[in-house]
Amino acid sequence: MLQEFKDFIAKGNVMDMAVGIIIGAAFTAIVGSLVSDLINPIISLFLGGVDFSGLYVLLGSGEYASIAAAEEAGAAVFAYGRFIMAVINFLIIAWVVFMLVKAVNRAKPEAEVEEAPAADPGPSELDILIEIRDSLKNK
Repeated sequence: MLQEFKDFIAKGNVMDMAVGIIIGAAFTAIVGSLVSDLINPIISLFLGGVDFSGLYVLLGSGEYASIAAAEEAGAAVFAYGRFIMAVINFLIIAWVVFMLVKAVNRAKPEAEVEEAPAADPGPSELDILIEIRDSLKNK
C-alpha cells in the first residue's frame, strides 16, 4: 500500500497539479494586491472616491458609521460592495490567467502533427444502391 501511494505521488499529473495549486495561491496574493492597491483606487477616483467594499445595506434597525462597526455590533448587513469587489477580482484574475495562458501557448513550440493515413471510407451510397439493384435483377 505504501508503494502504491509513492507511485501515485510520483506520477507527473499529481506533481503538476500540486505545483499549480501552490503557484495559484501565490498568484492570488499578487492579483489581490494588484486589485486592492492599484485597480480599486483608480476605480474609486473615477467614481468620486467610492470604496465598493464599504457599501452595504443594514438589515434591521440601528445606525452604524461603517460596515465594520455594524458587524462588530452583531447587526445583519447585506454587504453588496464586497460582492462587487469579488466580481472585479474574479474578472481581473480571469483576464490575467487568460493572458498568461495565451503567452505560454505562443512560447511553446508547435507540435508537429503527424498525418494519420486516411481510413478506408468503405463503399459509397451509390455503390450500395448499385449492388442492391444488381442483386434484385438476378432474382
